[in-house]
This record gives sequence, structure tokens and C-alpha cells, in this order.
Amino acid sequence: MVDERGGGEAEGTLRVMGTSPAEGRAHTGLVLQDPEAQIIMSRAGDDVAFGLENRGIPTDAIWPRVRAALEAVGWAYGPNRPTDQLSGGEQQRLVLAGVLALEPDLLLLDEPTANLDPDGARRVRETLARILEAREATMILVEHRVAEWLPLVDRVVVLAAGGGILLDGTPSEVFVGNEELCARHGIWTPGYEGRRPARPVIPPEKDSLLVAEQLSAQRPGTSEALFTRLDLGVRAGEVLAVMGPNGSGKSTLARLLGGLLRPESGQVTASEALSPGHAGAVVWRWPAQELVRRIGSVFQDPEHQFLTGRVSDELALGPIRSGLSEAEAGRRATELAERLRLDAVWEANPFTLSGGEQRRLSVATALASAPQVVILDEPTFGQDRGTWDEMLALLAALADSGRGVVTATHDQALVAALADRTLRLPAEA
Repeated sequence: MVDERGGGEAEGTLRVMGTSPAEGRAHTGLVLQDPEAQIIMSRAGDDVAFGLENRGIPTDAIWPRVRAALEAVGWAYGPNRPTDQLSGGEQQRLVLAGVLALEPDLLLLDEPTANLDPDGARRVRETLARILEAREATMILVEHRVAEWLPLVDRVVVLAAGGGILLDGTPSEVFVGNEELCARHGIWTPGYEGRRPARPVIPPEKDSLLVAEQLSAQRPGTSEALFTRLDLGVRAGEVLAVMGPNGSGKSTLARLLGGLLRPESGQVTASEALSPGHAGAVVWRWPAQELVRRIGSVFQDPEHQFLTGRVSDELALGPIRSGLSEAEAGRRATELAERLRLDAVWEANPFTLSGGEQRRLSVATALASAPQVVILDEPTFGQDRGTWDEMLALLAALADSGRGVVTATHDQALVAALADRTLRLPAEA
């Protein structure tokens, strides 16, 4: 387990399987934090086969291993599935299948189930347990929330934020008796479910800010229905959680509610409370300047929404475009950076940040324009204990001030701590 801040210069000596990392690569399988960066081919089966072909595996042995690996991660489609039609969780399963097909002696996994639904994450852990036992392989897991991984873990190494090792030992040696130390350093410990902000009860008659009527959507590039004729209101002062298995359409619904996609049928419209004098306005028709003032969106992949070369500029961009002065935009940017621990990377390029920092920056940019509705796709991905608590406190304060908050998430602790209402999308429409 490591602190989320990655990168930097390396020094010292690293040996893999008794040799250099380059020479030990044939025995190693790596799952990156961002699965999209690891997908190469246009079809799922070809992507899994790619590594086997590069290793020189005989042709007649490749496809049985591809099929076995896809089955092991709970792949819901055949090998011909286009990779550009996958959700974030499905991308994560595919990348893991590609690594498992290589049958490596050393597995290097960077938050391998972060985007998976609970059943998918459980299946991956069970698969890894069988592989580790059958092959006597070694697994190095980079993870913030380790409770469900503990049956597979022999040793826990906690890295300090400023460098060095904070704790090192068996799970019981690390976590038993060190609760206060872990809390001070933002380390998730087994049994800790996060701080729950105090929330008022939202009356069911509260005004809706956004109204979705008879909303239907298809999986991009296909005729497959994700959901059909969905009616939904986003209410002022409410936190609405959208849950469902990977591929059920959570991210698509988030983009539709945010005015970033045109629905196949039905509409998402604004209420008088959201757009005075323009009740019934279709949100996907709004120009960007109008949209950023009223609805803030956080994408599942934070890199897809960065537009500038500095964190400070990224935070100020939305407020300036919404009509605020540079001074007021700078004030908001500074406040959000301090709350979400981005002040230390104020001058950094957003694309050089760690995954957790990028996630916090994407949340901060959506909030900087003070929109009346905030729609967040997996907002707590990659967060340590301290930043998770702070983010939930920030979102609770937004809802309590009368804003509407929608979060598409697999994070059950977030839902238990924050949600006033939950919408569950089925696996199939």
C-alpha cells in the first residue's frame, strides 16, 4: 500500500527475479492504474492475445489461454467485442485478463478493482487467489482500501507521504495497535468506513432542478439499449447515487444529465429553479458558457476534461468562463486547492499528477464555477482516508446549501455516508 503521490527520480538498485527489470519482464505482469492506457487492439480477444503473441507463444495455444483469461475475470462478451465500446470497469477487466493470460510469476497490480462493481471485484480477488495458490506466484498490490484484500496479503508496507516506510509487517502487525498513526497519515484501515457528514432529511416534495423524462440511451457505436424510458428528477439539496454493474450505463446517464450527450429519445430539461425564465430548456442545447454556470460534470477519466498546462489555471478556467473576475476566480481556485490538498501541486501540469490527484482536480474544477447541479462519475477513486473524508464533507455541504448532487459510483461507503436516494440501473435494459 502506498501514498497516492507517485513518480519522481529513482535511485538505488532494483532486481526482478534476480535480474534487471528489463530482463525480468518476461516473468512479470503489470496492471496500470489507468486501464485505457493499456488497451492496444480494437477487439477484446486480440488485446488479450497481443501479449502472448509478443512472448512467442505457439499459435494453437494462444486462443485457449485468451478464452480462459476472459472467463476468469467474468467477461460478459465474446472475444470480438470492440474495445472502444467498453465502460471503465470493463476496460479494467480486459486489461487484467491480458495480464493473467501471460501466467506471470510476478503480478504488479495498481488498484486493479477500483472501477469494478462489487461482484466483479470479488470474482477478480477469487481468481487471483486461485492463481497465487496454483502457480506460487508473487503479487504486489498498490491499494488504498485493503480490507477485502487481506486474505490474499502476507505483508503490508505503508509508505510515508514524504518518502520512506511508515509501517512494514504482517497485516495484524501493521493494523492492530496503529489505528491513530494510520489515521494521522490518511491510511485506510480494516473496519474504517469513512466519516459520515451530518445530513438533514430531504423532504420528498423538494423542487427538482433537472428533470429526465422517458430517457433512453444505447451503448456507443451499437444498437444495444443501456436503459429505456427512464424518468428521473435531480432535486435541490439532495445527493442522488446512481449504482449498477459495469456496463449498465451509469457514465452515460451522468453525461446525459450533465448536458454532454444528446439522448436517443426523451429529454433532460431544466426547471425554473435551475434556469429562471427558461423552465423546460433542453440542457444538451445549452452553449458551453451557460452549461458551466449551471451544471458541473466530473468525468470517469479525469484526463479527458483537462484543458490547461497548470493546476492553478485549470481551477480558474471555469469561473472565468462563467463571467467571474480573475480575482474572484483565483480566490475560488485557491480555496478548493487547499481543501482538496492540491496546493502542493499548484504549478504542476495536470497530466503529470497521480491518479488520485487528477481525480481531486477534476472534482475541484467542476465545483469552481459554483453550479447548481454537480454530477460526478466515481469521485472517490484513488483517495486516501483523509481526502475521502474531506471530499464527502465538501459534497455534503454543497447539497445542504441547496444544490443537487449526483454521483455514479461503486463506492458503497460513499453511498452509505452521503446518499439521500439511490437509483440502481440493471445489468440489461
